[in-house]
Amino acid sequence: MQPTGPVAPELERRFGEALAGAAAVAGLGPSSHNCQPWGLARLVSEDAREAAAALLGRACGRDEEYLVLALDRRRELVALPAHAVEMRVSCGAYWRTLLRGLAAQGWVPSRMEVSSNGCALPVRGWPPEWSPLCVAAVRYGEGSGERFEDLHALARDRRTRRGPYRTEPLAAGLLDALETARPVAQPQPDAVVVQHLTSRDQCAEFAAFCARRAGRDFSHPRAWRETHSYLRWSPAHAESEGDGFTLPQLFGPLSPVRHLAKRVLLHPRVLLPLCRLGYHHRLAGGLAATVRTGTPALVAMGFTAARPGPADALAGGARLADYWLAATEAGLALHPVSVVVQHEDLRQELRDQFGLEGRTFFVSRLGRPVDSAAPTARRPDATAHLTL
Repeated sequence: MQPTGPVAPELERRFGEALAGAAAVAGLGPSSHNCQPWGLARLVSEDAREAAAALLGRACGRDEEYLVLALDRRRELVALPAHAVEMRVSCGAYWRTLLRGLAAQGWVPSRMEVSSNGCALPVRGWPPEWSPLCVAAVRYGEGSGERFEDLHALARDRRTRRGPYRTEPLAAGLLDALETARPVAQPQPDAVVVQHLTSRDQCAEFAAFCARRAGRDFSHPRAWRETHSYLRWSPAHAESEGDGFTLPQLFGPLSPVRHLAKRVLLHPRVLLPLCRLGYHHRLAGGLAATVRTGTPALVAMGFTAARPGPADALAGGARLADYWLAATEAGLALHPVSVVVQHEDLRQELRDQFGLEGRTFFVSRLGRPVDSAAPTARRPDATAHLTL
């Protein structure tokens, strides 16, 4: 039933409940370093709704709710140029899951517009640190048919698994299904290409690539200092910060002595001098060993546009969210190997060596995990939204 005047109070209340549920699910999404760089605003005041409608190029709809996705610059990674795209991909994954959660409850976008200038929204109370990424008008109507409870369960189960995977090959039919899976209609469906590398030779070659190149982040002073700022020394520390990752989440179970040793050796004042002696190659060798002995497949995603813009980055995040949730449903796990796409020379070398299509922005191990993994911490406001 559609309201004929201003948004009906009962429908407005129902949207608030649907949005709270969808935001709680979306807040479980992936992001680099678990930095959770997204912001979400619901525009309810007359001035705010008019501003959103103007951005969408139409009159304010009396039966529409308005949402704005933003990049929270207080939480973004900035050490490397590639982080600019990576942050928007993370926000795109959040946005996609949020919209899937709303559509599962009957609320679907009637119009969306990607913001390209990054200027603060002309709305009273808009946080100056938030850069708008996308504006959407949402109406109540026929939903997507996806069960909200199923989506929530998948988002809860989805997590990065850095340990070994079972080594038996993954069925070709399963990988084909993952390449095409789109449970809900997706904007810009052709903006991203997905490829799988499944032969033993390819996985071994990728392991060798990691051994040669994956030490770059450890030896890059600015990048490593930023990464180190997201290391959490205990579950309690992670819970209090609400972001980042613990050492066991990176390296697996550690004895107290090994935990202390890692904590000392990974400090920038210790690690960066050690890298001048080649210690970063040893750390890269650990990743290479994991890839070599416990990786049945790799997945790569690339932008089809030669020069991807803001809309492409959000589409990349949407594709990543759909893929990761579908993989979770199939009992698979992912372990992104971000270093190979965060440095331009490595990205190009990887593309050329493995014949990857498009402009690669995501590479990950893929397989059936051997061990369980604890969920990463979430900041209290990661599942909330701002009402303006």
